[in-house]
Amino acid sequence: RPHSCPRHSGARTMLPLLLLLLATAHGLDDLPTLVAPVLASSSLGGQKTASTFVLDQPRCVFTNVSKDTVIWLVVADPRAVPDFNNSVEPGGPGREFQQFLNSTFAYMTLNTTILNYPCPKNPGDITVLRVGSETRCAKDKKRPTCNGPLPGPGPYRVKFLALDGSKPVAQTAWSEPITLRTAQPSGNIPVPGSGHSAGMIALTSILSILFAILLAGLVAMLLWGSDASSGSSTFSKPEAVTVQRYNTHHVYDQPAARL
Repeated sequence: RPHSCPRHSGARTMLPLLLLLLATAHGLDDLPTLVAPVLASSSLGGQKTASTFVLDQPRCVFTNVSKDTVIWLVVADPRAVPDFNNSVEPGGPGREFQQFLNSTFAYMTLNTTILNYPCPKNPGDITVLRVGSETRCAKDKKRPTCNGPLPGPGPYRVKFLALDGSKPVAQTAWSEPITLRTAQPSGNIPVPGSGHSAGMIALTSILSILFAILLAGLVAMLLWGSDASSGSSTFSKPEAVTVQRYNTHHVYDQPAARL
């Protein structure tokens, strides 16, 4: 009994601290959550490839942050979304692109200040981001925030996270799952206006080339036979040409008659 009051008082003192630590451990999920990223218009072309996809820039999204705030793009496997921790340092353990889908299920890339996302946008500005466009740093462990090619068709989910120094200050909601294109075997690619596969067309082309080679060989044999027959004919001896020698008479100028 004598110790019951101090224990109860201590528990009440620790409760706010535990709640604060819990919020920090979950990446400050009480951050302002803004509109989710979306894919760029399909009219631009190349919206999704086998290793990249294109997003609209977050223009006019982070309107209440300081000018030196850095905006990061988070790319995640859907399994990492529920427990994603906003407080983990970009490029730190658990956030390296080179380990994505191996020991890491989310990474951060395409960092830039809010000044590069002006609002409203200027006419003629390119306002899209291509995710997965850097190939040189894909295996460079010194570039853990590399915007490297995505390792498979996905799906992936993305969000933008605003950091003031190392402190998260705002975030967007997670996007809808994004699935990339997958390459089809060449033999299964249909040809418009034809019921034949690409493999059949390739075989036809090869046969056409072989036929052309055979025809060229036949023509060469005919020409060679013609040359051989003409070379075996006899030639008549040329007639002897007699050259007569003539002595020319020199004509000397006669002296002029004296007057």
